[in-house]
Amino acid sequence: MADPIQQFEIKTIATLGKIGPYDIALTNSGLFMLAAVGVISLLMILGARSRAMVPGRFQSLAEVSYEFVANTVRSSAGKEGMKFFPFVFSLFMFVLVLNLFGMVPGGFTVTSHIIVTFVLALLVISTVLIYGIATHGTHFFHLFVPSGVPMFVLPVITVIEIVSFLARPVSLSMRLFANMMAGHIALKLFAGFVVTLGGLGVVGFAGAILPLGIAVAITALEFLVAFIQAYVFTILTCIYLHDALHPGH
Repeated sequence: MADPIQQFEIKTIATLGKIGPYDIALTNSGLFMLAAVGVISLLMILGARSRAMVPGRFQSLAEVSYEFVANTVRSSAGKEGMKFFPFVFSLFMFVLVLNLFGMVPGGFTVTSHIIVTFVLALLVISTVLIYGIATHGTHFFHLFVPSGVPMFVLPVITVIEIVSFLARPVSLSMRLFANMMAGHIALKLFAGFVVTLGGLGVVGFAGAILPLGIAVAITALEFLVAFIQAYVFTILTCIYLHDALHPGH
């Protein structure tokens, strides 16, 4: 049975140059991220090109994507949050397309790498900090000092709030990374059982029916998880951006 971890291996496709002892290389991870940007750009261009009263397939998909993210932003960050719509929409589409690429046979699941999800999460938290401090100044730090808390427990609560805030990029990145990796490992394992049992003759073929059914069910579930995880990442981003817009408790 093939090692289920091998599917996450980053491989160099082409070496583009060097910076000192370090190679500048195009990897399978980088290639799929570039492909995701290309697919999203193409979808938006094709969707916005005709602007017909009766939308075609690309226009419908673009409009549904726009409305879905816009409603998510309004419900989680308020109307003021729409100033972050381009940022949130880009994040949602990028994560969703990368998740779906991982479901394509021979594809690569970029979001199964913690460094990728952590950088995306760090981008979100950095945006919250920069906008919050630039807009509200020192008032932004009231986010860590809840109102109505008795003075004798305020220092403890403040420390908890600060630790909770600093843990956000970790939890945001771990949630996406862990769910994508776990699902693909389970899928690879059951697919391996099917191949192994199928090679054992009639008895093995009969025994492969159960893991085959499970593999099909996991595949369907992973498509759902690909969307749900992109949505969860997006809605948490909106909640964090709400703190930048309204730092007071």
